[in-house]
This record gives sequence, C-alpha cells and structure tokens, in this order.
Amino acid sequence: MTVIDFATFTSNHSDIKTIAVKIKRAAEAKVKSGHPWVFENSITKQNKDGSPGDIAIIFDQKANEFLAMGLYDPDSPIRIKILSTTNGDRLTQEWVSHKIQLAFERRSDLRSQSTNAYRLCFGENDGLPSVICDVYDEVVVLKVYSRIWLGYLDIIKSAIIDILSCKAIVLRLSRSVEKTNMDNRFTNGSIIYGQLDSEEVVFMEHGVRFHANVIKGHKTGFFLDHRHNRYTIQKQSKGKTVLDVFSYAGGFAVHALVGGAKEVTAVDISKQALAIASKNAELNKYTLQTIVGDAFTELKRLAKENQAYDIVIIDPPAFAKAAKEVPIALNQYKRLAKLGIELTADKGLLLLASCSSRVNLKEFMTAIEEGMASSRKTFLLIDTSLHDIDHPIGFEEGAYLKSAYYKIKC
Repeated sequence: MTVIDFATFTSNHSDIKTIAVKIKRAAEAKVKSGHPWVFENSITKQNKDGSPGDIAIIFDQKANEFLAMGLYDPDSPIRIKILSTTNGDRLTQEWVSHKIQLAFERRSDLRSQSTNAYRLCFGENDGLPSVICDVYDEVVVLKVYSRIWLGYLDIIKSAIIDILSCKAIVLRLSRSVEKTNMDNRFTNGSIIYGQLDSEEVVFMEHGVRFHANVIKGHKTGFFLDHRHNRYTIQKQSKGKTVLDVFSYAGGFAVHALVGGAKEVTAVDISKQALAIASKNAELNKYTLQTIVGDAFTELKRLAKENQAYDIVIIDPPAFAKAAKEVPIALNQYKRLAKLGIELTADKGLLLLASCSSRVNLKEFMTAIEEGMASSRKTFLLIDTSLHDIDHPIGFEEGAYLKSAYYKIKC
C-alpha cells in the first residue's frame, strides 16, 4: 500500500490553462437543459489546445456570452465535462465542498446503524463528473475515471475530510487513467489520507456484514448499487432454495442466507470471487454452496439435471460497453432469461438484472421476456427497480442499472 503525504504536495495550478470554446447549437441546447457532456465533434471553435484538467469556458454562439464552465479532457470523446452553468463559479475548495455536502445530505435517509456503506458521490449525477466516492464504514474510496481531476485531488481530499469523519481515503484509478497517467505520485490503491489497517474493510448493509477489498477489489471494492434488490431478496428467502448466478462476492447469496433461506448456491466463473463470497457467508455465520464455472454452461447443466430453485437471481456483468455490442448483449440476456425460467420452481421468483448503460429498461425487458416466452412456463412481471438512493440519476446516460422481478408458473 502506497501512502501519499498531501501536506507536502500542492497542485501546480499555474499549469492549468483556461480555454475559450464555442459549440454547435444543438450542443448548446443540451448544455442549457442540464446535460453534463460536450463531445469533441460538437466543438466549433477553440482558442488554444488543452490538457487534461484545463478549465474550458463555453460561450454562446449568438450572444458570445458565458454558457458553461467545465474540465477539458483530450483523452475522451467527451471533450468537456460540465461543472457549472452559473457565471462566476470557480473550481475551488469551497465549490467542491459544497457539492460533496449536498451529496452527503441527499443520502441522509440511507445512512443508519445497520447500513454504513454507500456511494457518497456518483459522478455527473452529483455534479463531479468522472469522480466516484464510496464509503465503507470509516474508509473512503475515491475512484477517478479521468486525468482531468489529478491536479485537483488535494481539494477533493480536503472536502471529503471536512464533511466525513474517516480514518483513511484510498485513491483508485480507472484502467484508462492508469495507462495514460505519467505522474507516479498517483497510483491505484494509494492511501492519500490517514492509515489503513487492512486492505479488507468490514462494513454493514441492512445489518448484513461484508468484506470490501478497497485496494484490489473490483470497482471500489464492492457493488453497492444492488443494495435495495439484495434486501428485497433477503425478505423473500425464508425457507427457500436460492440460486445466485454471477454471484461475485455473494451479495445476493449472503442476504438470502441471512433471510432464512434453506439452501443457497452461488455460481461464478471466478474461483477467487467465490472464495470471497464464502468468506462473506462465514462472516455472518452461514455456509454457502458454490459452483465454479461459466454461467451459461452451468445453467444448462443444472437444467438438464432437472434442478429447480424457489428464487433465481441472474445479475451478469455489463455485456454492452459500446453501442455496437448492444445486439449481442440483448441476445445474451435472452439466453439467460430462458435458462433462468427453466430453473425457477413453480410459484418461484426470478430476478433478472442488467448493468449495461447502453441497454435501456424497455430493450432489456423485451429481450428477457422473449427469452422466457420460449419456455413452456408462464411468467408475471411483479416489479422493476433501478438504482438505490445513493445512485441518483441526473441525466439519461447516467442510468445503467435495471432489474425485473417475475413470478413463474409451471
């Protein structure tokens, strides 16, 4: 674990330029409506070249007046990430603190003694594009998805400390930032504030205990977005048999065990992930059955063996990270839905989820219902859900998670 002493580091703000930009009328309209992105092909005029983190001031085409202020990102087709449409706003410690304070207050209904892990900052949706900040008990994980913020990490760190009582802040960098970052002071897994006793932090979610590896774990260490859905499954699981597919760290599986499930089986291609899932079950004094293997292959095998479960949860990784991958993703969802319904017992519950932002809820439900319709079983949609309250949605592209609950009749 690398520790950075921010007391001896200050960003070289003299290197940050201000760029004057004009954009197409259609892009102007989107910015005025509150959209936080300006694409490279929308820029019509720019007075100088920009580097990551330079301040971009967008001027109105017609009146030549201030339209918006954002951060310039030459690494991305989203060339400007909008911060403010208020003339006079500046990217200062006070401005960042205000954004994070608003985000903190927005999560007040979630924070409690039985839940001490939540997403404090959800990027553009909380006014800080490309910044994710997750809290695990007294440890904060700050994940940066663009180099635009590397020159401002000191003020983000200070803003977090002002608002939260935390023991440590861990910096995580996206793969793209790791590849392009030339400043070795900022490395993935660096501790930028305080001390961390262990890579693994134990936290609570609706009274259920989990481990999060904040240094090496996926994303920031855990997937917090399904919290509400996991709790829903917990409340439905008493006396039931449960199959958790693409289980990863066992979020759904462990909640089902805590809810009184008779038997829970977790399926994942990663032996290491299932080891974490078993460890999370043991943390709550339960035993989890696991199957290591490709989900499609294992579900087919279980179906051939005439296995059936009272509750089946299928929550795959993002199948479509680009628009061209959407048709393939929809076909994958369709196949999983067909396998899922075949494995769901009479009067059982099937939960199907997608975290592909390129696939909207209507497309997703059309695909999974086509898949289920190819079975001789009937199904009834009983509920849908999106993100939990710590993942607010401020613009269309900010929505990615969607889940659908079906009651199955043989």
